[in-house]
Amino acid sequence: MDAAHLTADRAAAEAPPPGGVNKWEALRELAAARTRFGLSDRDMGVLQALVSFHPQGLLGGNSAQMVVHPSNEALCARLNGMPGSTLRRHLAHLVAAGVIARRDSPNGKRYARIEEGEKVAFGFDLAPLATRFAEFCAEAEAIRAETQALHRLRETVSLMRRDLAGLSAYGAEIRPDMTIWDTFQALAATATRLLRRKLEAGDLAILHDDLSTALIRARGILEPSAEESSINHAENEQHSQNSNTNSHDLELRIEHAKAAGAEPLSDADPAEMPPDDTKLPRMPLGLVLTACPEIQTYADGPIRHWHEFVRAADVVRPMMGISPSAWDDARQAMGPEEAAVVVAAMLQRFDSIQSPGGYLRALTNRALDGAFSSGPMIMALMRRAA
Repeated sequence: MDAAHLTADRAAAEAPPPGGVNKWEALRELAAARTRFGLSDRDMGVLQALVSFHPQGLLGGNSAQMVVHPSNEALCARLNGMPGSTLRRHLAHLVAAGVIARRDSPNGKRYARIEEGEKVAFGFDLAPLATRFAEFCAEAEAIRAETQALHRLRETVSLMRRDLAGLSAYGAEIRPDMTIWDTFQALAATATRLLRRKLEAGDLAILHDDLSTALIRARGILEPSAEESSINHAENEQHSQNSNTNSHDLELRIEHAKAAGAEPLSDADPAEMPPDDTKLPRMPLGLVLTACPEIQTYADGPIRHWHEFVRAADVVRPMMGISPSAWDDARQAMGPEEAAVVVAAMLQRFDSIQSPGGYLRALTNRALDGAFSSGPMIMALMRRAA
């Protein structure tokens, strides 16, 4: 006799639920919460073998008899030849955990007999599975909630790592004089390595705090350009909403500029033109694709190079209502790659732009004045997605 026996006896003495408990459902809930009761998967295998000797599907209810009395040989055979010493050790674990109780006969054997029309059995009592069923369910739900919370935290940390890597690459492009980007990139690389392992909630929380601090600092450094971007976007959106009356004026202004001696635009395919390094976007292609994933739908395959990105923009451009002349003007003023970035950004927020052609004309005019960059547009899309 020990404390485990006393605990199991108290649990077995309690009344099971009136309607009984499905024995397999009790096993499933206990298996989900087994770590809370100090049980291993091998312990659960032995318990499943014990439960299989119970002839009915319910524990309790109309069946008051919940004692099973298989021999060790029968149990070992049902467990695919488990050694007897291993079986006895797992049975002791189950009793110590209070999920079964021993009902020993005077000579220690397991058997059943009929006395005065009533069956008397000696062996293992499965009553604790029924009386503690609500406890098993509560512990199982708690573990499932913790697992889901850990999964969500891991997803959040992974997204933050990706954002920090993108912001670091973009910041290194527009502010190469600052060394803080190397620190941010190192933190993102460290997070990548750590996420390859199975981290506990505490470790993920620490990594989450570090990434959050770094993201706030990185966005704070890039915030001045972001504020300028918001002002520029507000002006552009105001213009695009009035584009039904002003788009014709924009076309006339462009034609007047051509008549005043502007050089004719090239009709060459942007994919065939050599890229002008002075007009390449000041951000990595991966960051643009992260902020503008819709453009990938119109590509023949995965976009890995700028010329593939330009070709996808050229495919989607007529579907957006952008005329060939507006597209040619934008390529000439911004460069093919920068113009493709603008089209991808417009596609990402297409529902809020009433006249894509007029919008692109307005941005082309700003590019001609040297007052336009697509970088703030991409950063604004990233903040919007976040």
